Amino acid sequence: MSGPLSGIRVLDAATFLAAPFCGTILAEFGAEVIKVEQPGSGDPLRRFGTETECGDTLVWLSEARNKSSVTLDLRNPEGAGLFRRMATESHIVLENFRPGTMEKWGLGYDALSRDNPALVMLRVSAYGQTGPLKMKPGFARIAHGFGGLANLAGEADGPPVMPGSTSLADYMSGLWSAVAVMIALREAEKTGRGQEIDIALYASVFRVLDEIAPAYERFGIVRSRMGADTITTVPHSHYETRDGKWVALACSSDKMFARLANAMERPELASDPRYATNSERVARRAEVNAMVATFFAAQDRAEMLALCDRHEVPVGPIYDIADIFADPHYAARGDLLRIETRAGEMTFPVTVPRMSLTPAEFRHAGPALGADTDRVLSEILGLSPEELDALKRKRAI
Repeated sequence: MSGPLSGIRVLDAATFLAAPFCGTILAEFGAEVIKVEQPGSGDPLRRFGTETECGDTLVWLSEARNKSSVTLDLRNPEGAGLFRRMATESHIVLENFRPGTMEKWGLGYDALSRDNPALVMLRVSAYGQTGPLKMKPGFARIAHGFGGLANLAGEADGPPVMPGSTSLADYMSGLWSAVAVMIALREAEKTGRGQEIDIALYASVFRVLDEIAPAYERFGIVRSRMGADTITTVPHSHYETRDGKWVALACSSDKMFARLANAMERPELASDPRYATNSERVARRAEVNAMVATFFAAQDRAEMLALCDRHEVPVGPIYDIADIFADPHYAARGDLLRIETRAGEMTFPVTVPRMSLTPAEFRHAGPALGADTDRVLSEILGLSPEELDALKRKRAI
């Protein structure tokens, strides 16, 4: 193992995506991440998505990258005992069961931290570890609704729709989790004290809805769906070009609007009091959008992008995945990583972020169930082959 997080051991006892994605990020930067799975069945993420020839899905192969797989039945007293012993030799535990589940198995933070006071425990759940809804089950889709995001997605006269990906809240929670874990590790280095981290899926979504909370409290604004538009600035939307393709325009200041007016060969718009300021343009949203839509509809997308580039107007194509695979910028930056897996060669998104001194690494795709059980338990706990065989007979591993 190499990388800036080499020497950090993570027990990933979570399932599906949110907390495990935190482990994926840590693993990409050198942490030893041990995926703890139920014997026989494993993480349900193995069957979530498009199945491959090796029996696991594309989602698993991508998002369990760089992890080792160990099977432990945490409901079995001997399996739970092995986990407790491994936790004394680890820095981080990741879990996303309903609140109280780990305590029921004798694996709550109080129990684990008695033997390892510096342990950091990440706990991800639908509604958090406290509050009247803490025991309710939930997934990312539920979080999108409860967190206020789904209500903003869709056309103004249509129903709320899925904001891009059903897993968005999971990935966002995993990112918040990675930040929190690194903060907790830093504190543990300074003081020797670990801590619990409480991440609620809905809160990860709610946190990124810009001014929605203070706008409601101060002015009573209840924001709803606006299609591709944004409430704070105009023109800032999606527009169709002559060839039936789409572009995204981010005209987020008066200066940018002046550049757009020049590109439209209507420079007078930038000084017209009806359009010169963002507040005036917002008041005339439909009128401004209609002018801009007419402009973009006059040329094919490639021509329009070139024209906007010449005038330094912030605009870009709206891509599907085929466009992404064909785009030279993606290719030049190596954003699509070709790697050998148990199901043959595949392409995955490259690791993020890019670091000049300590780059991330995609060492291998998601492992087979229990592929590392014997090795990990013998290396960390010193179990003999005979002890491993006995545990297998008891179905503890």
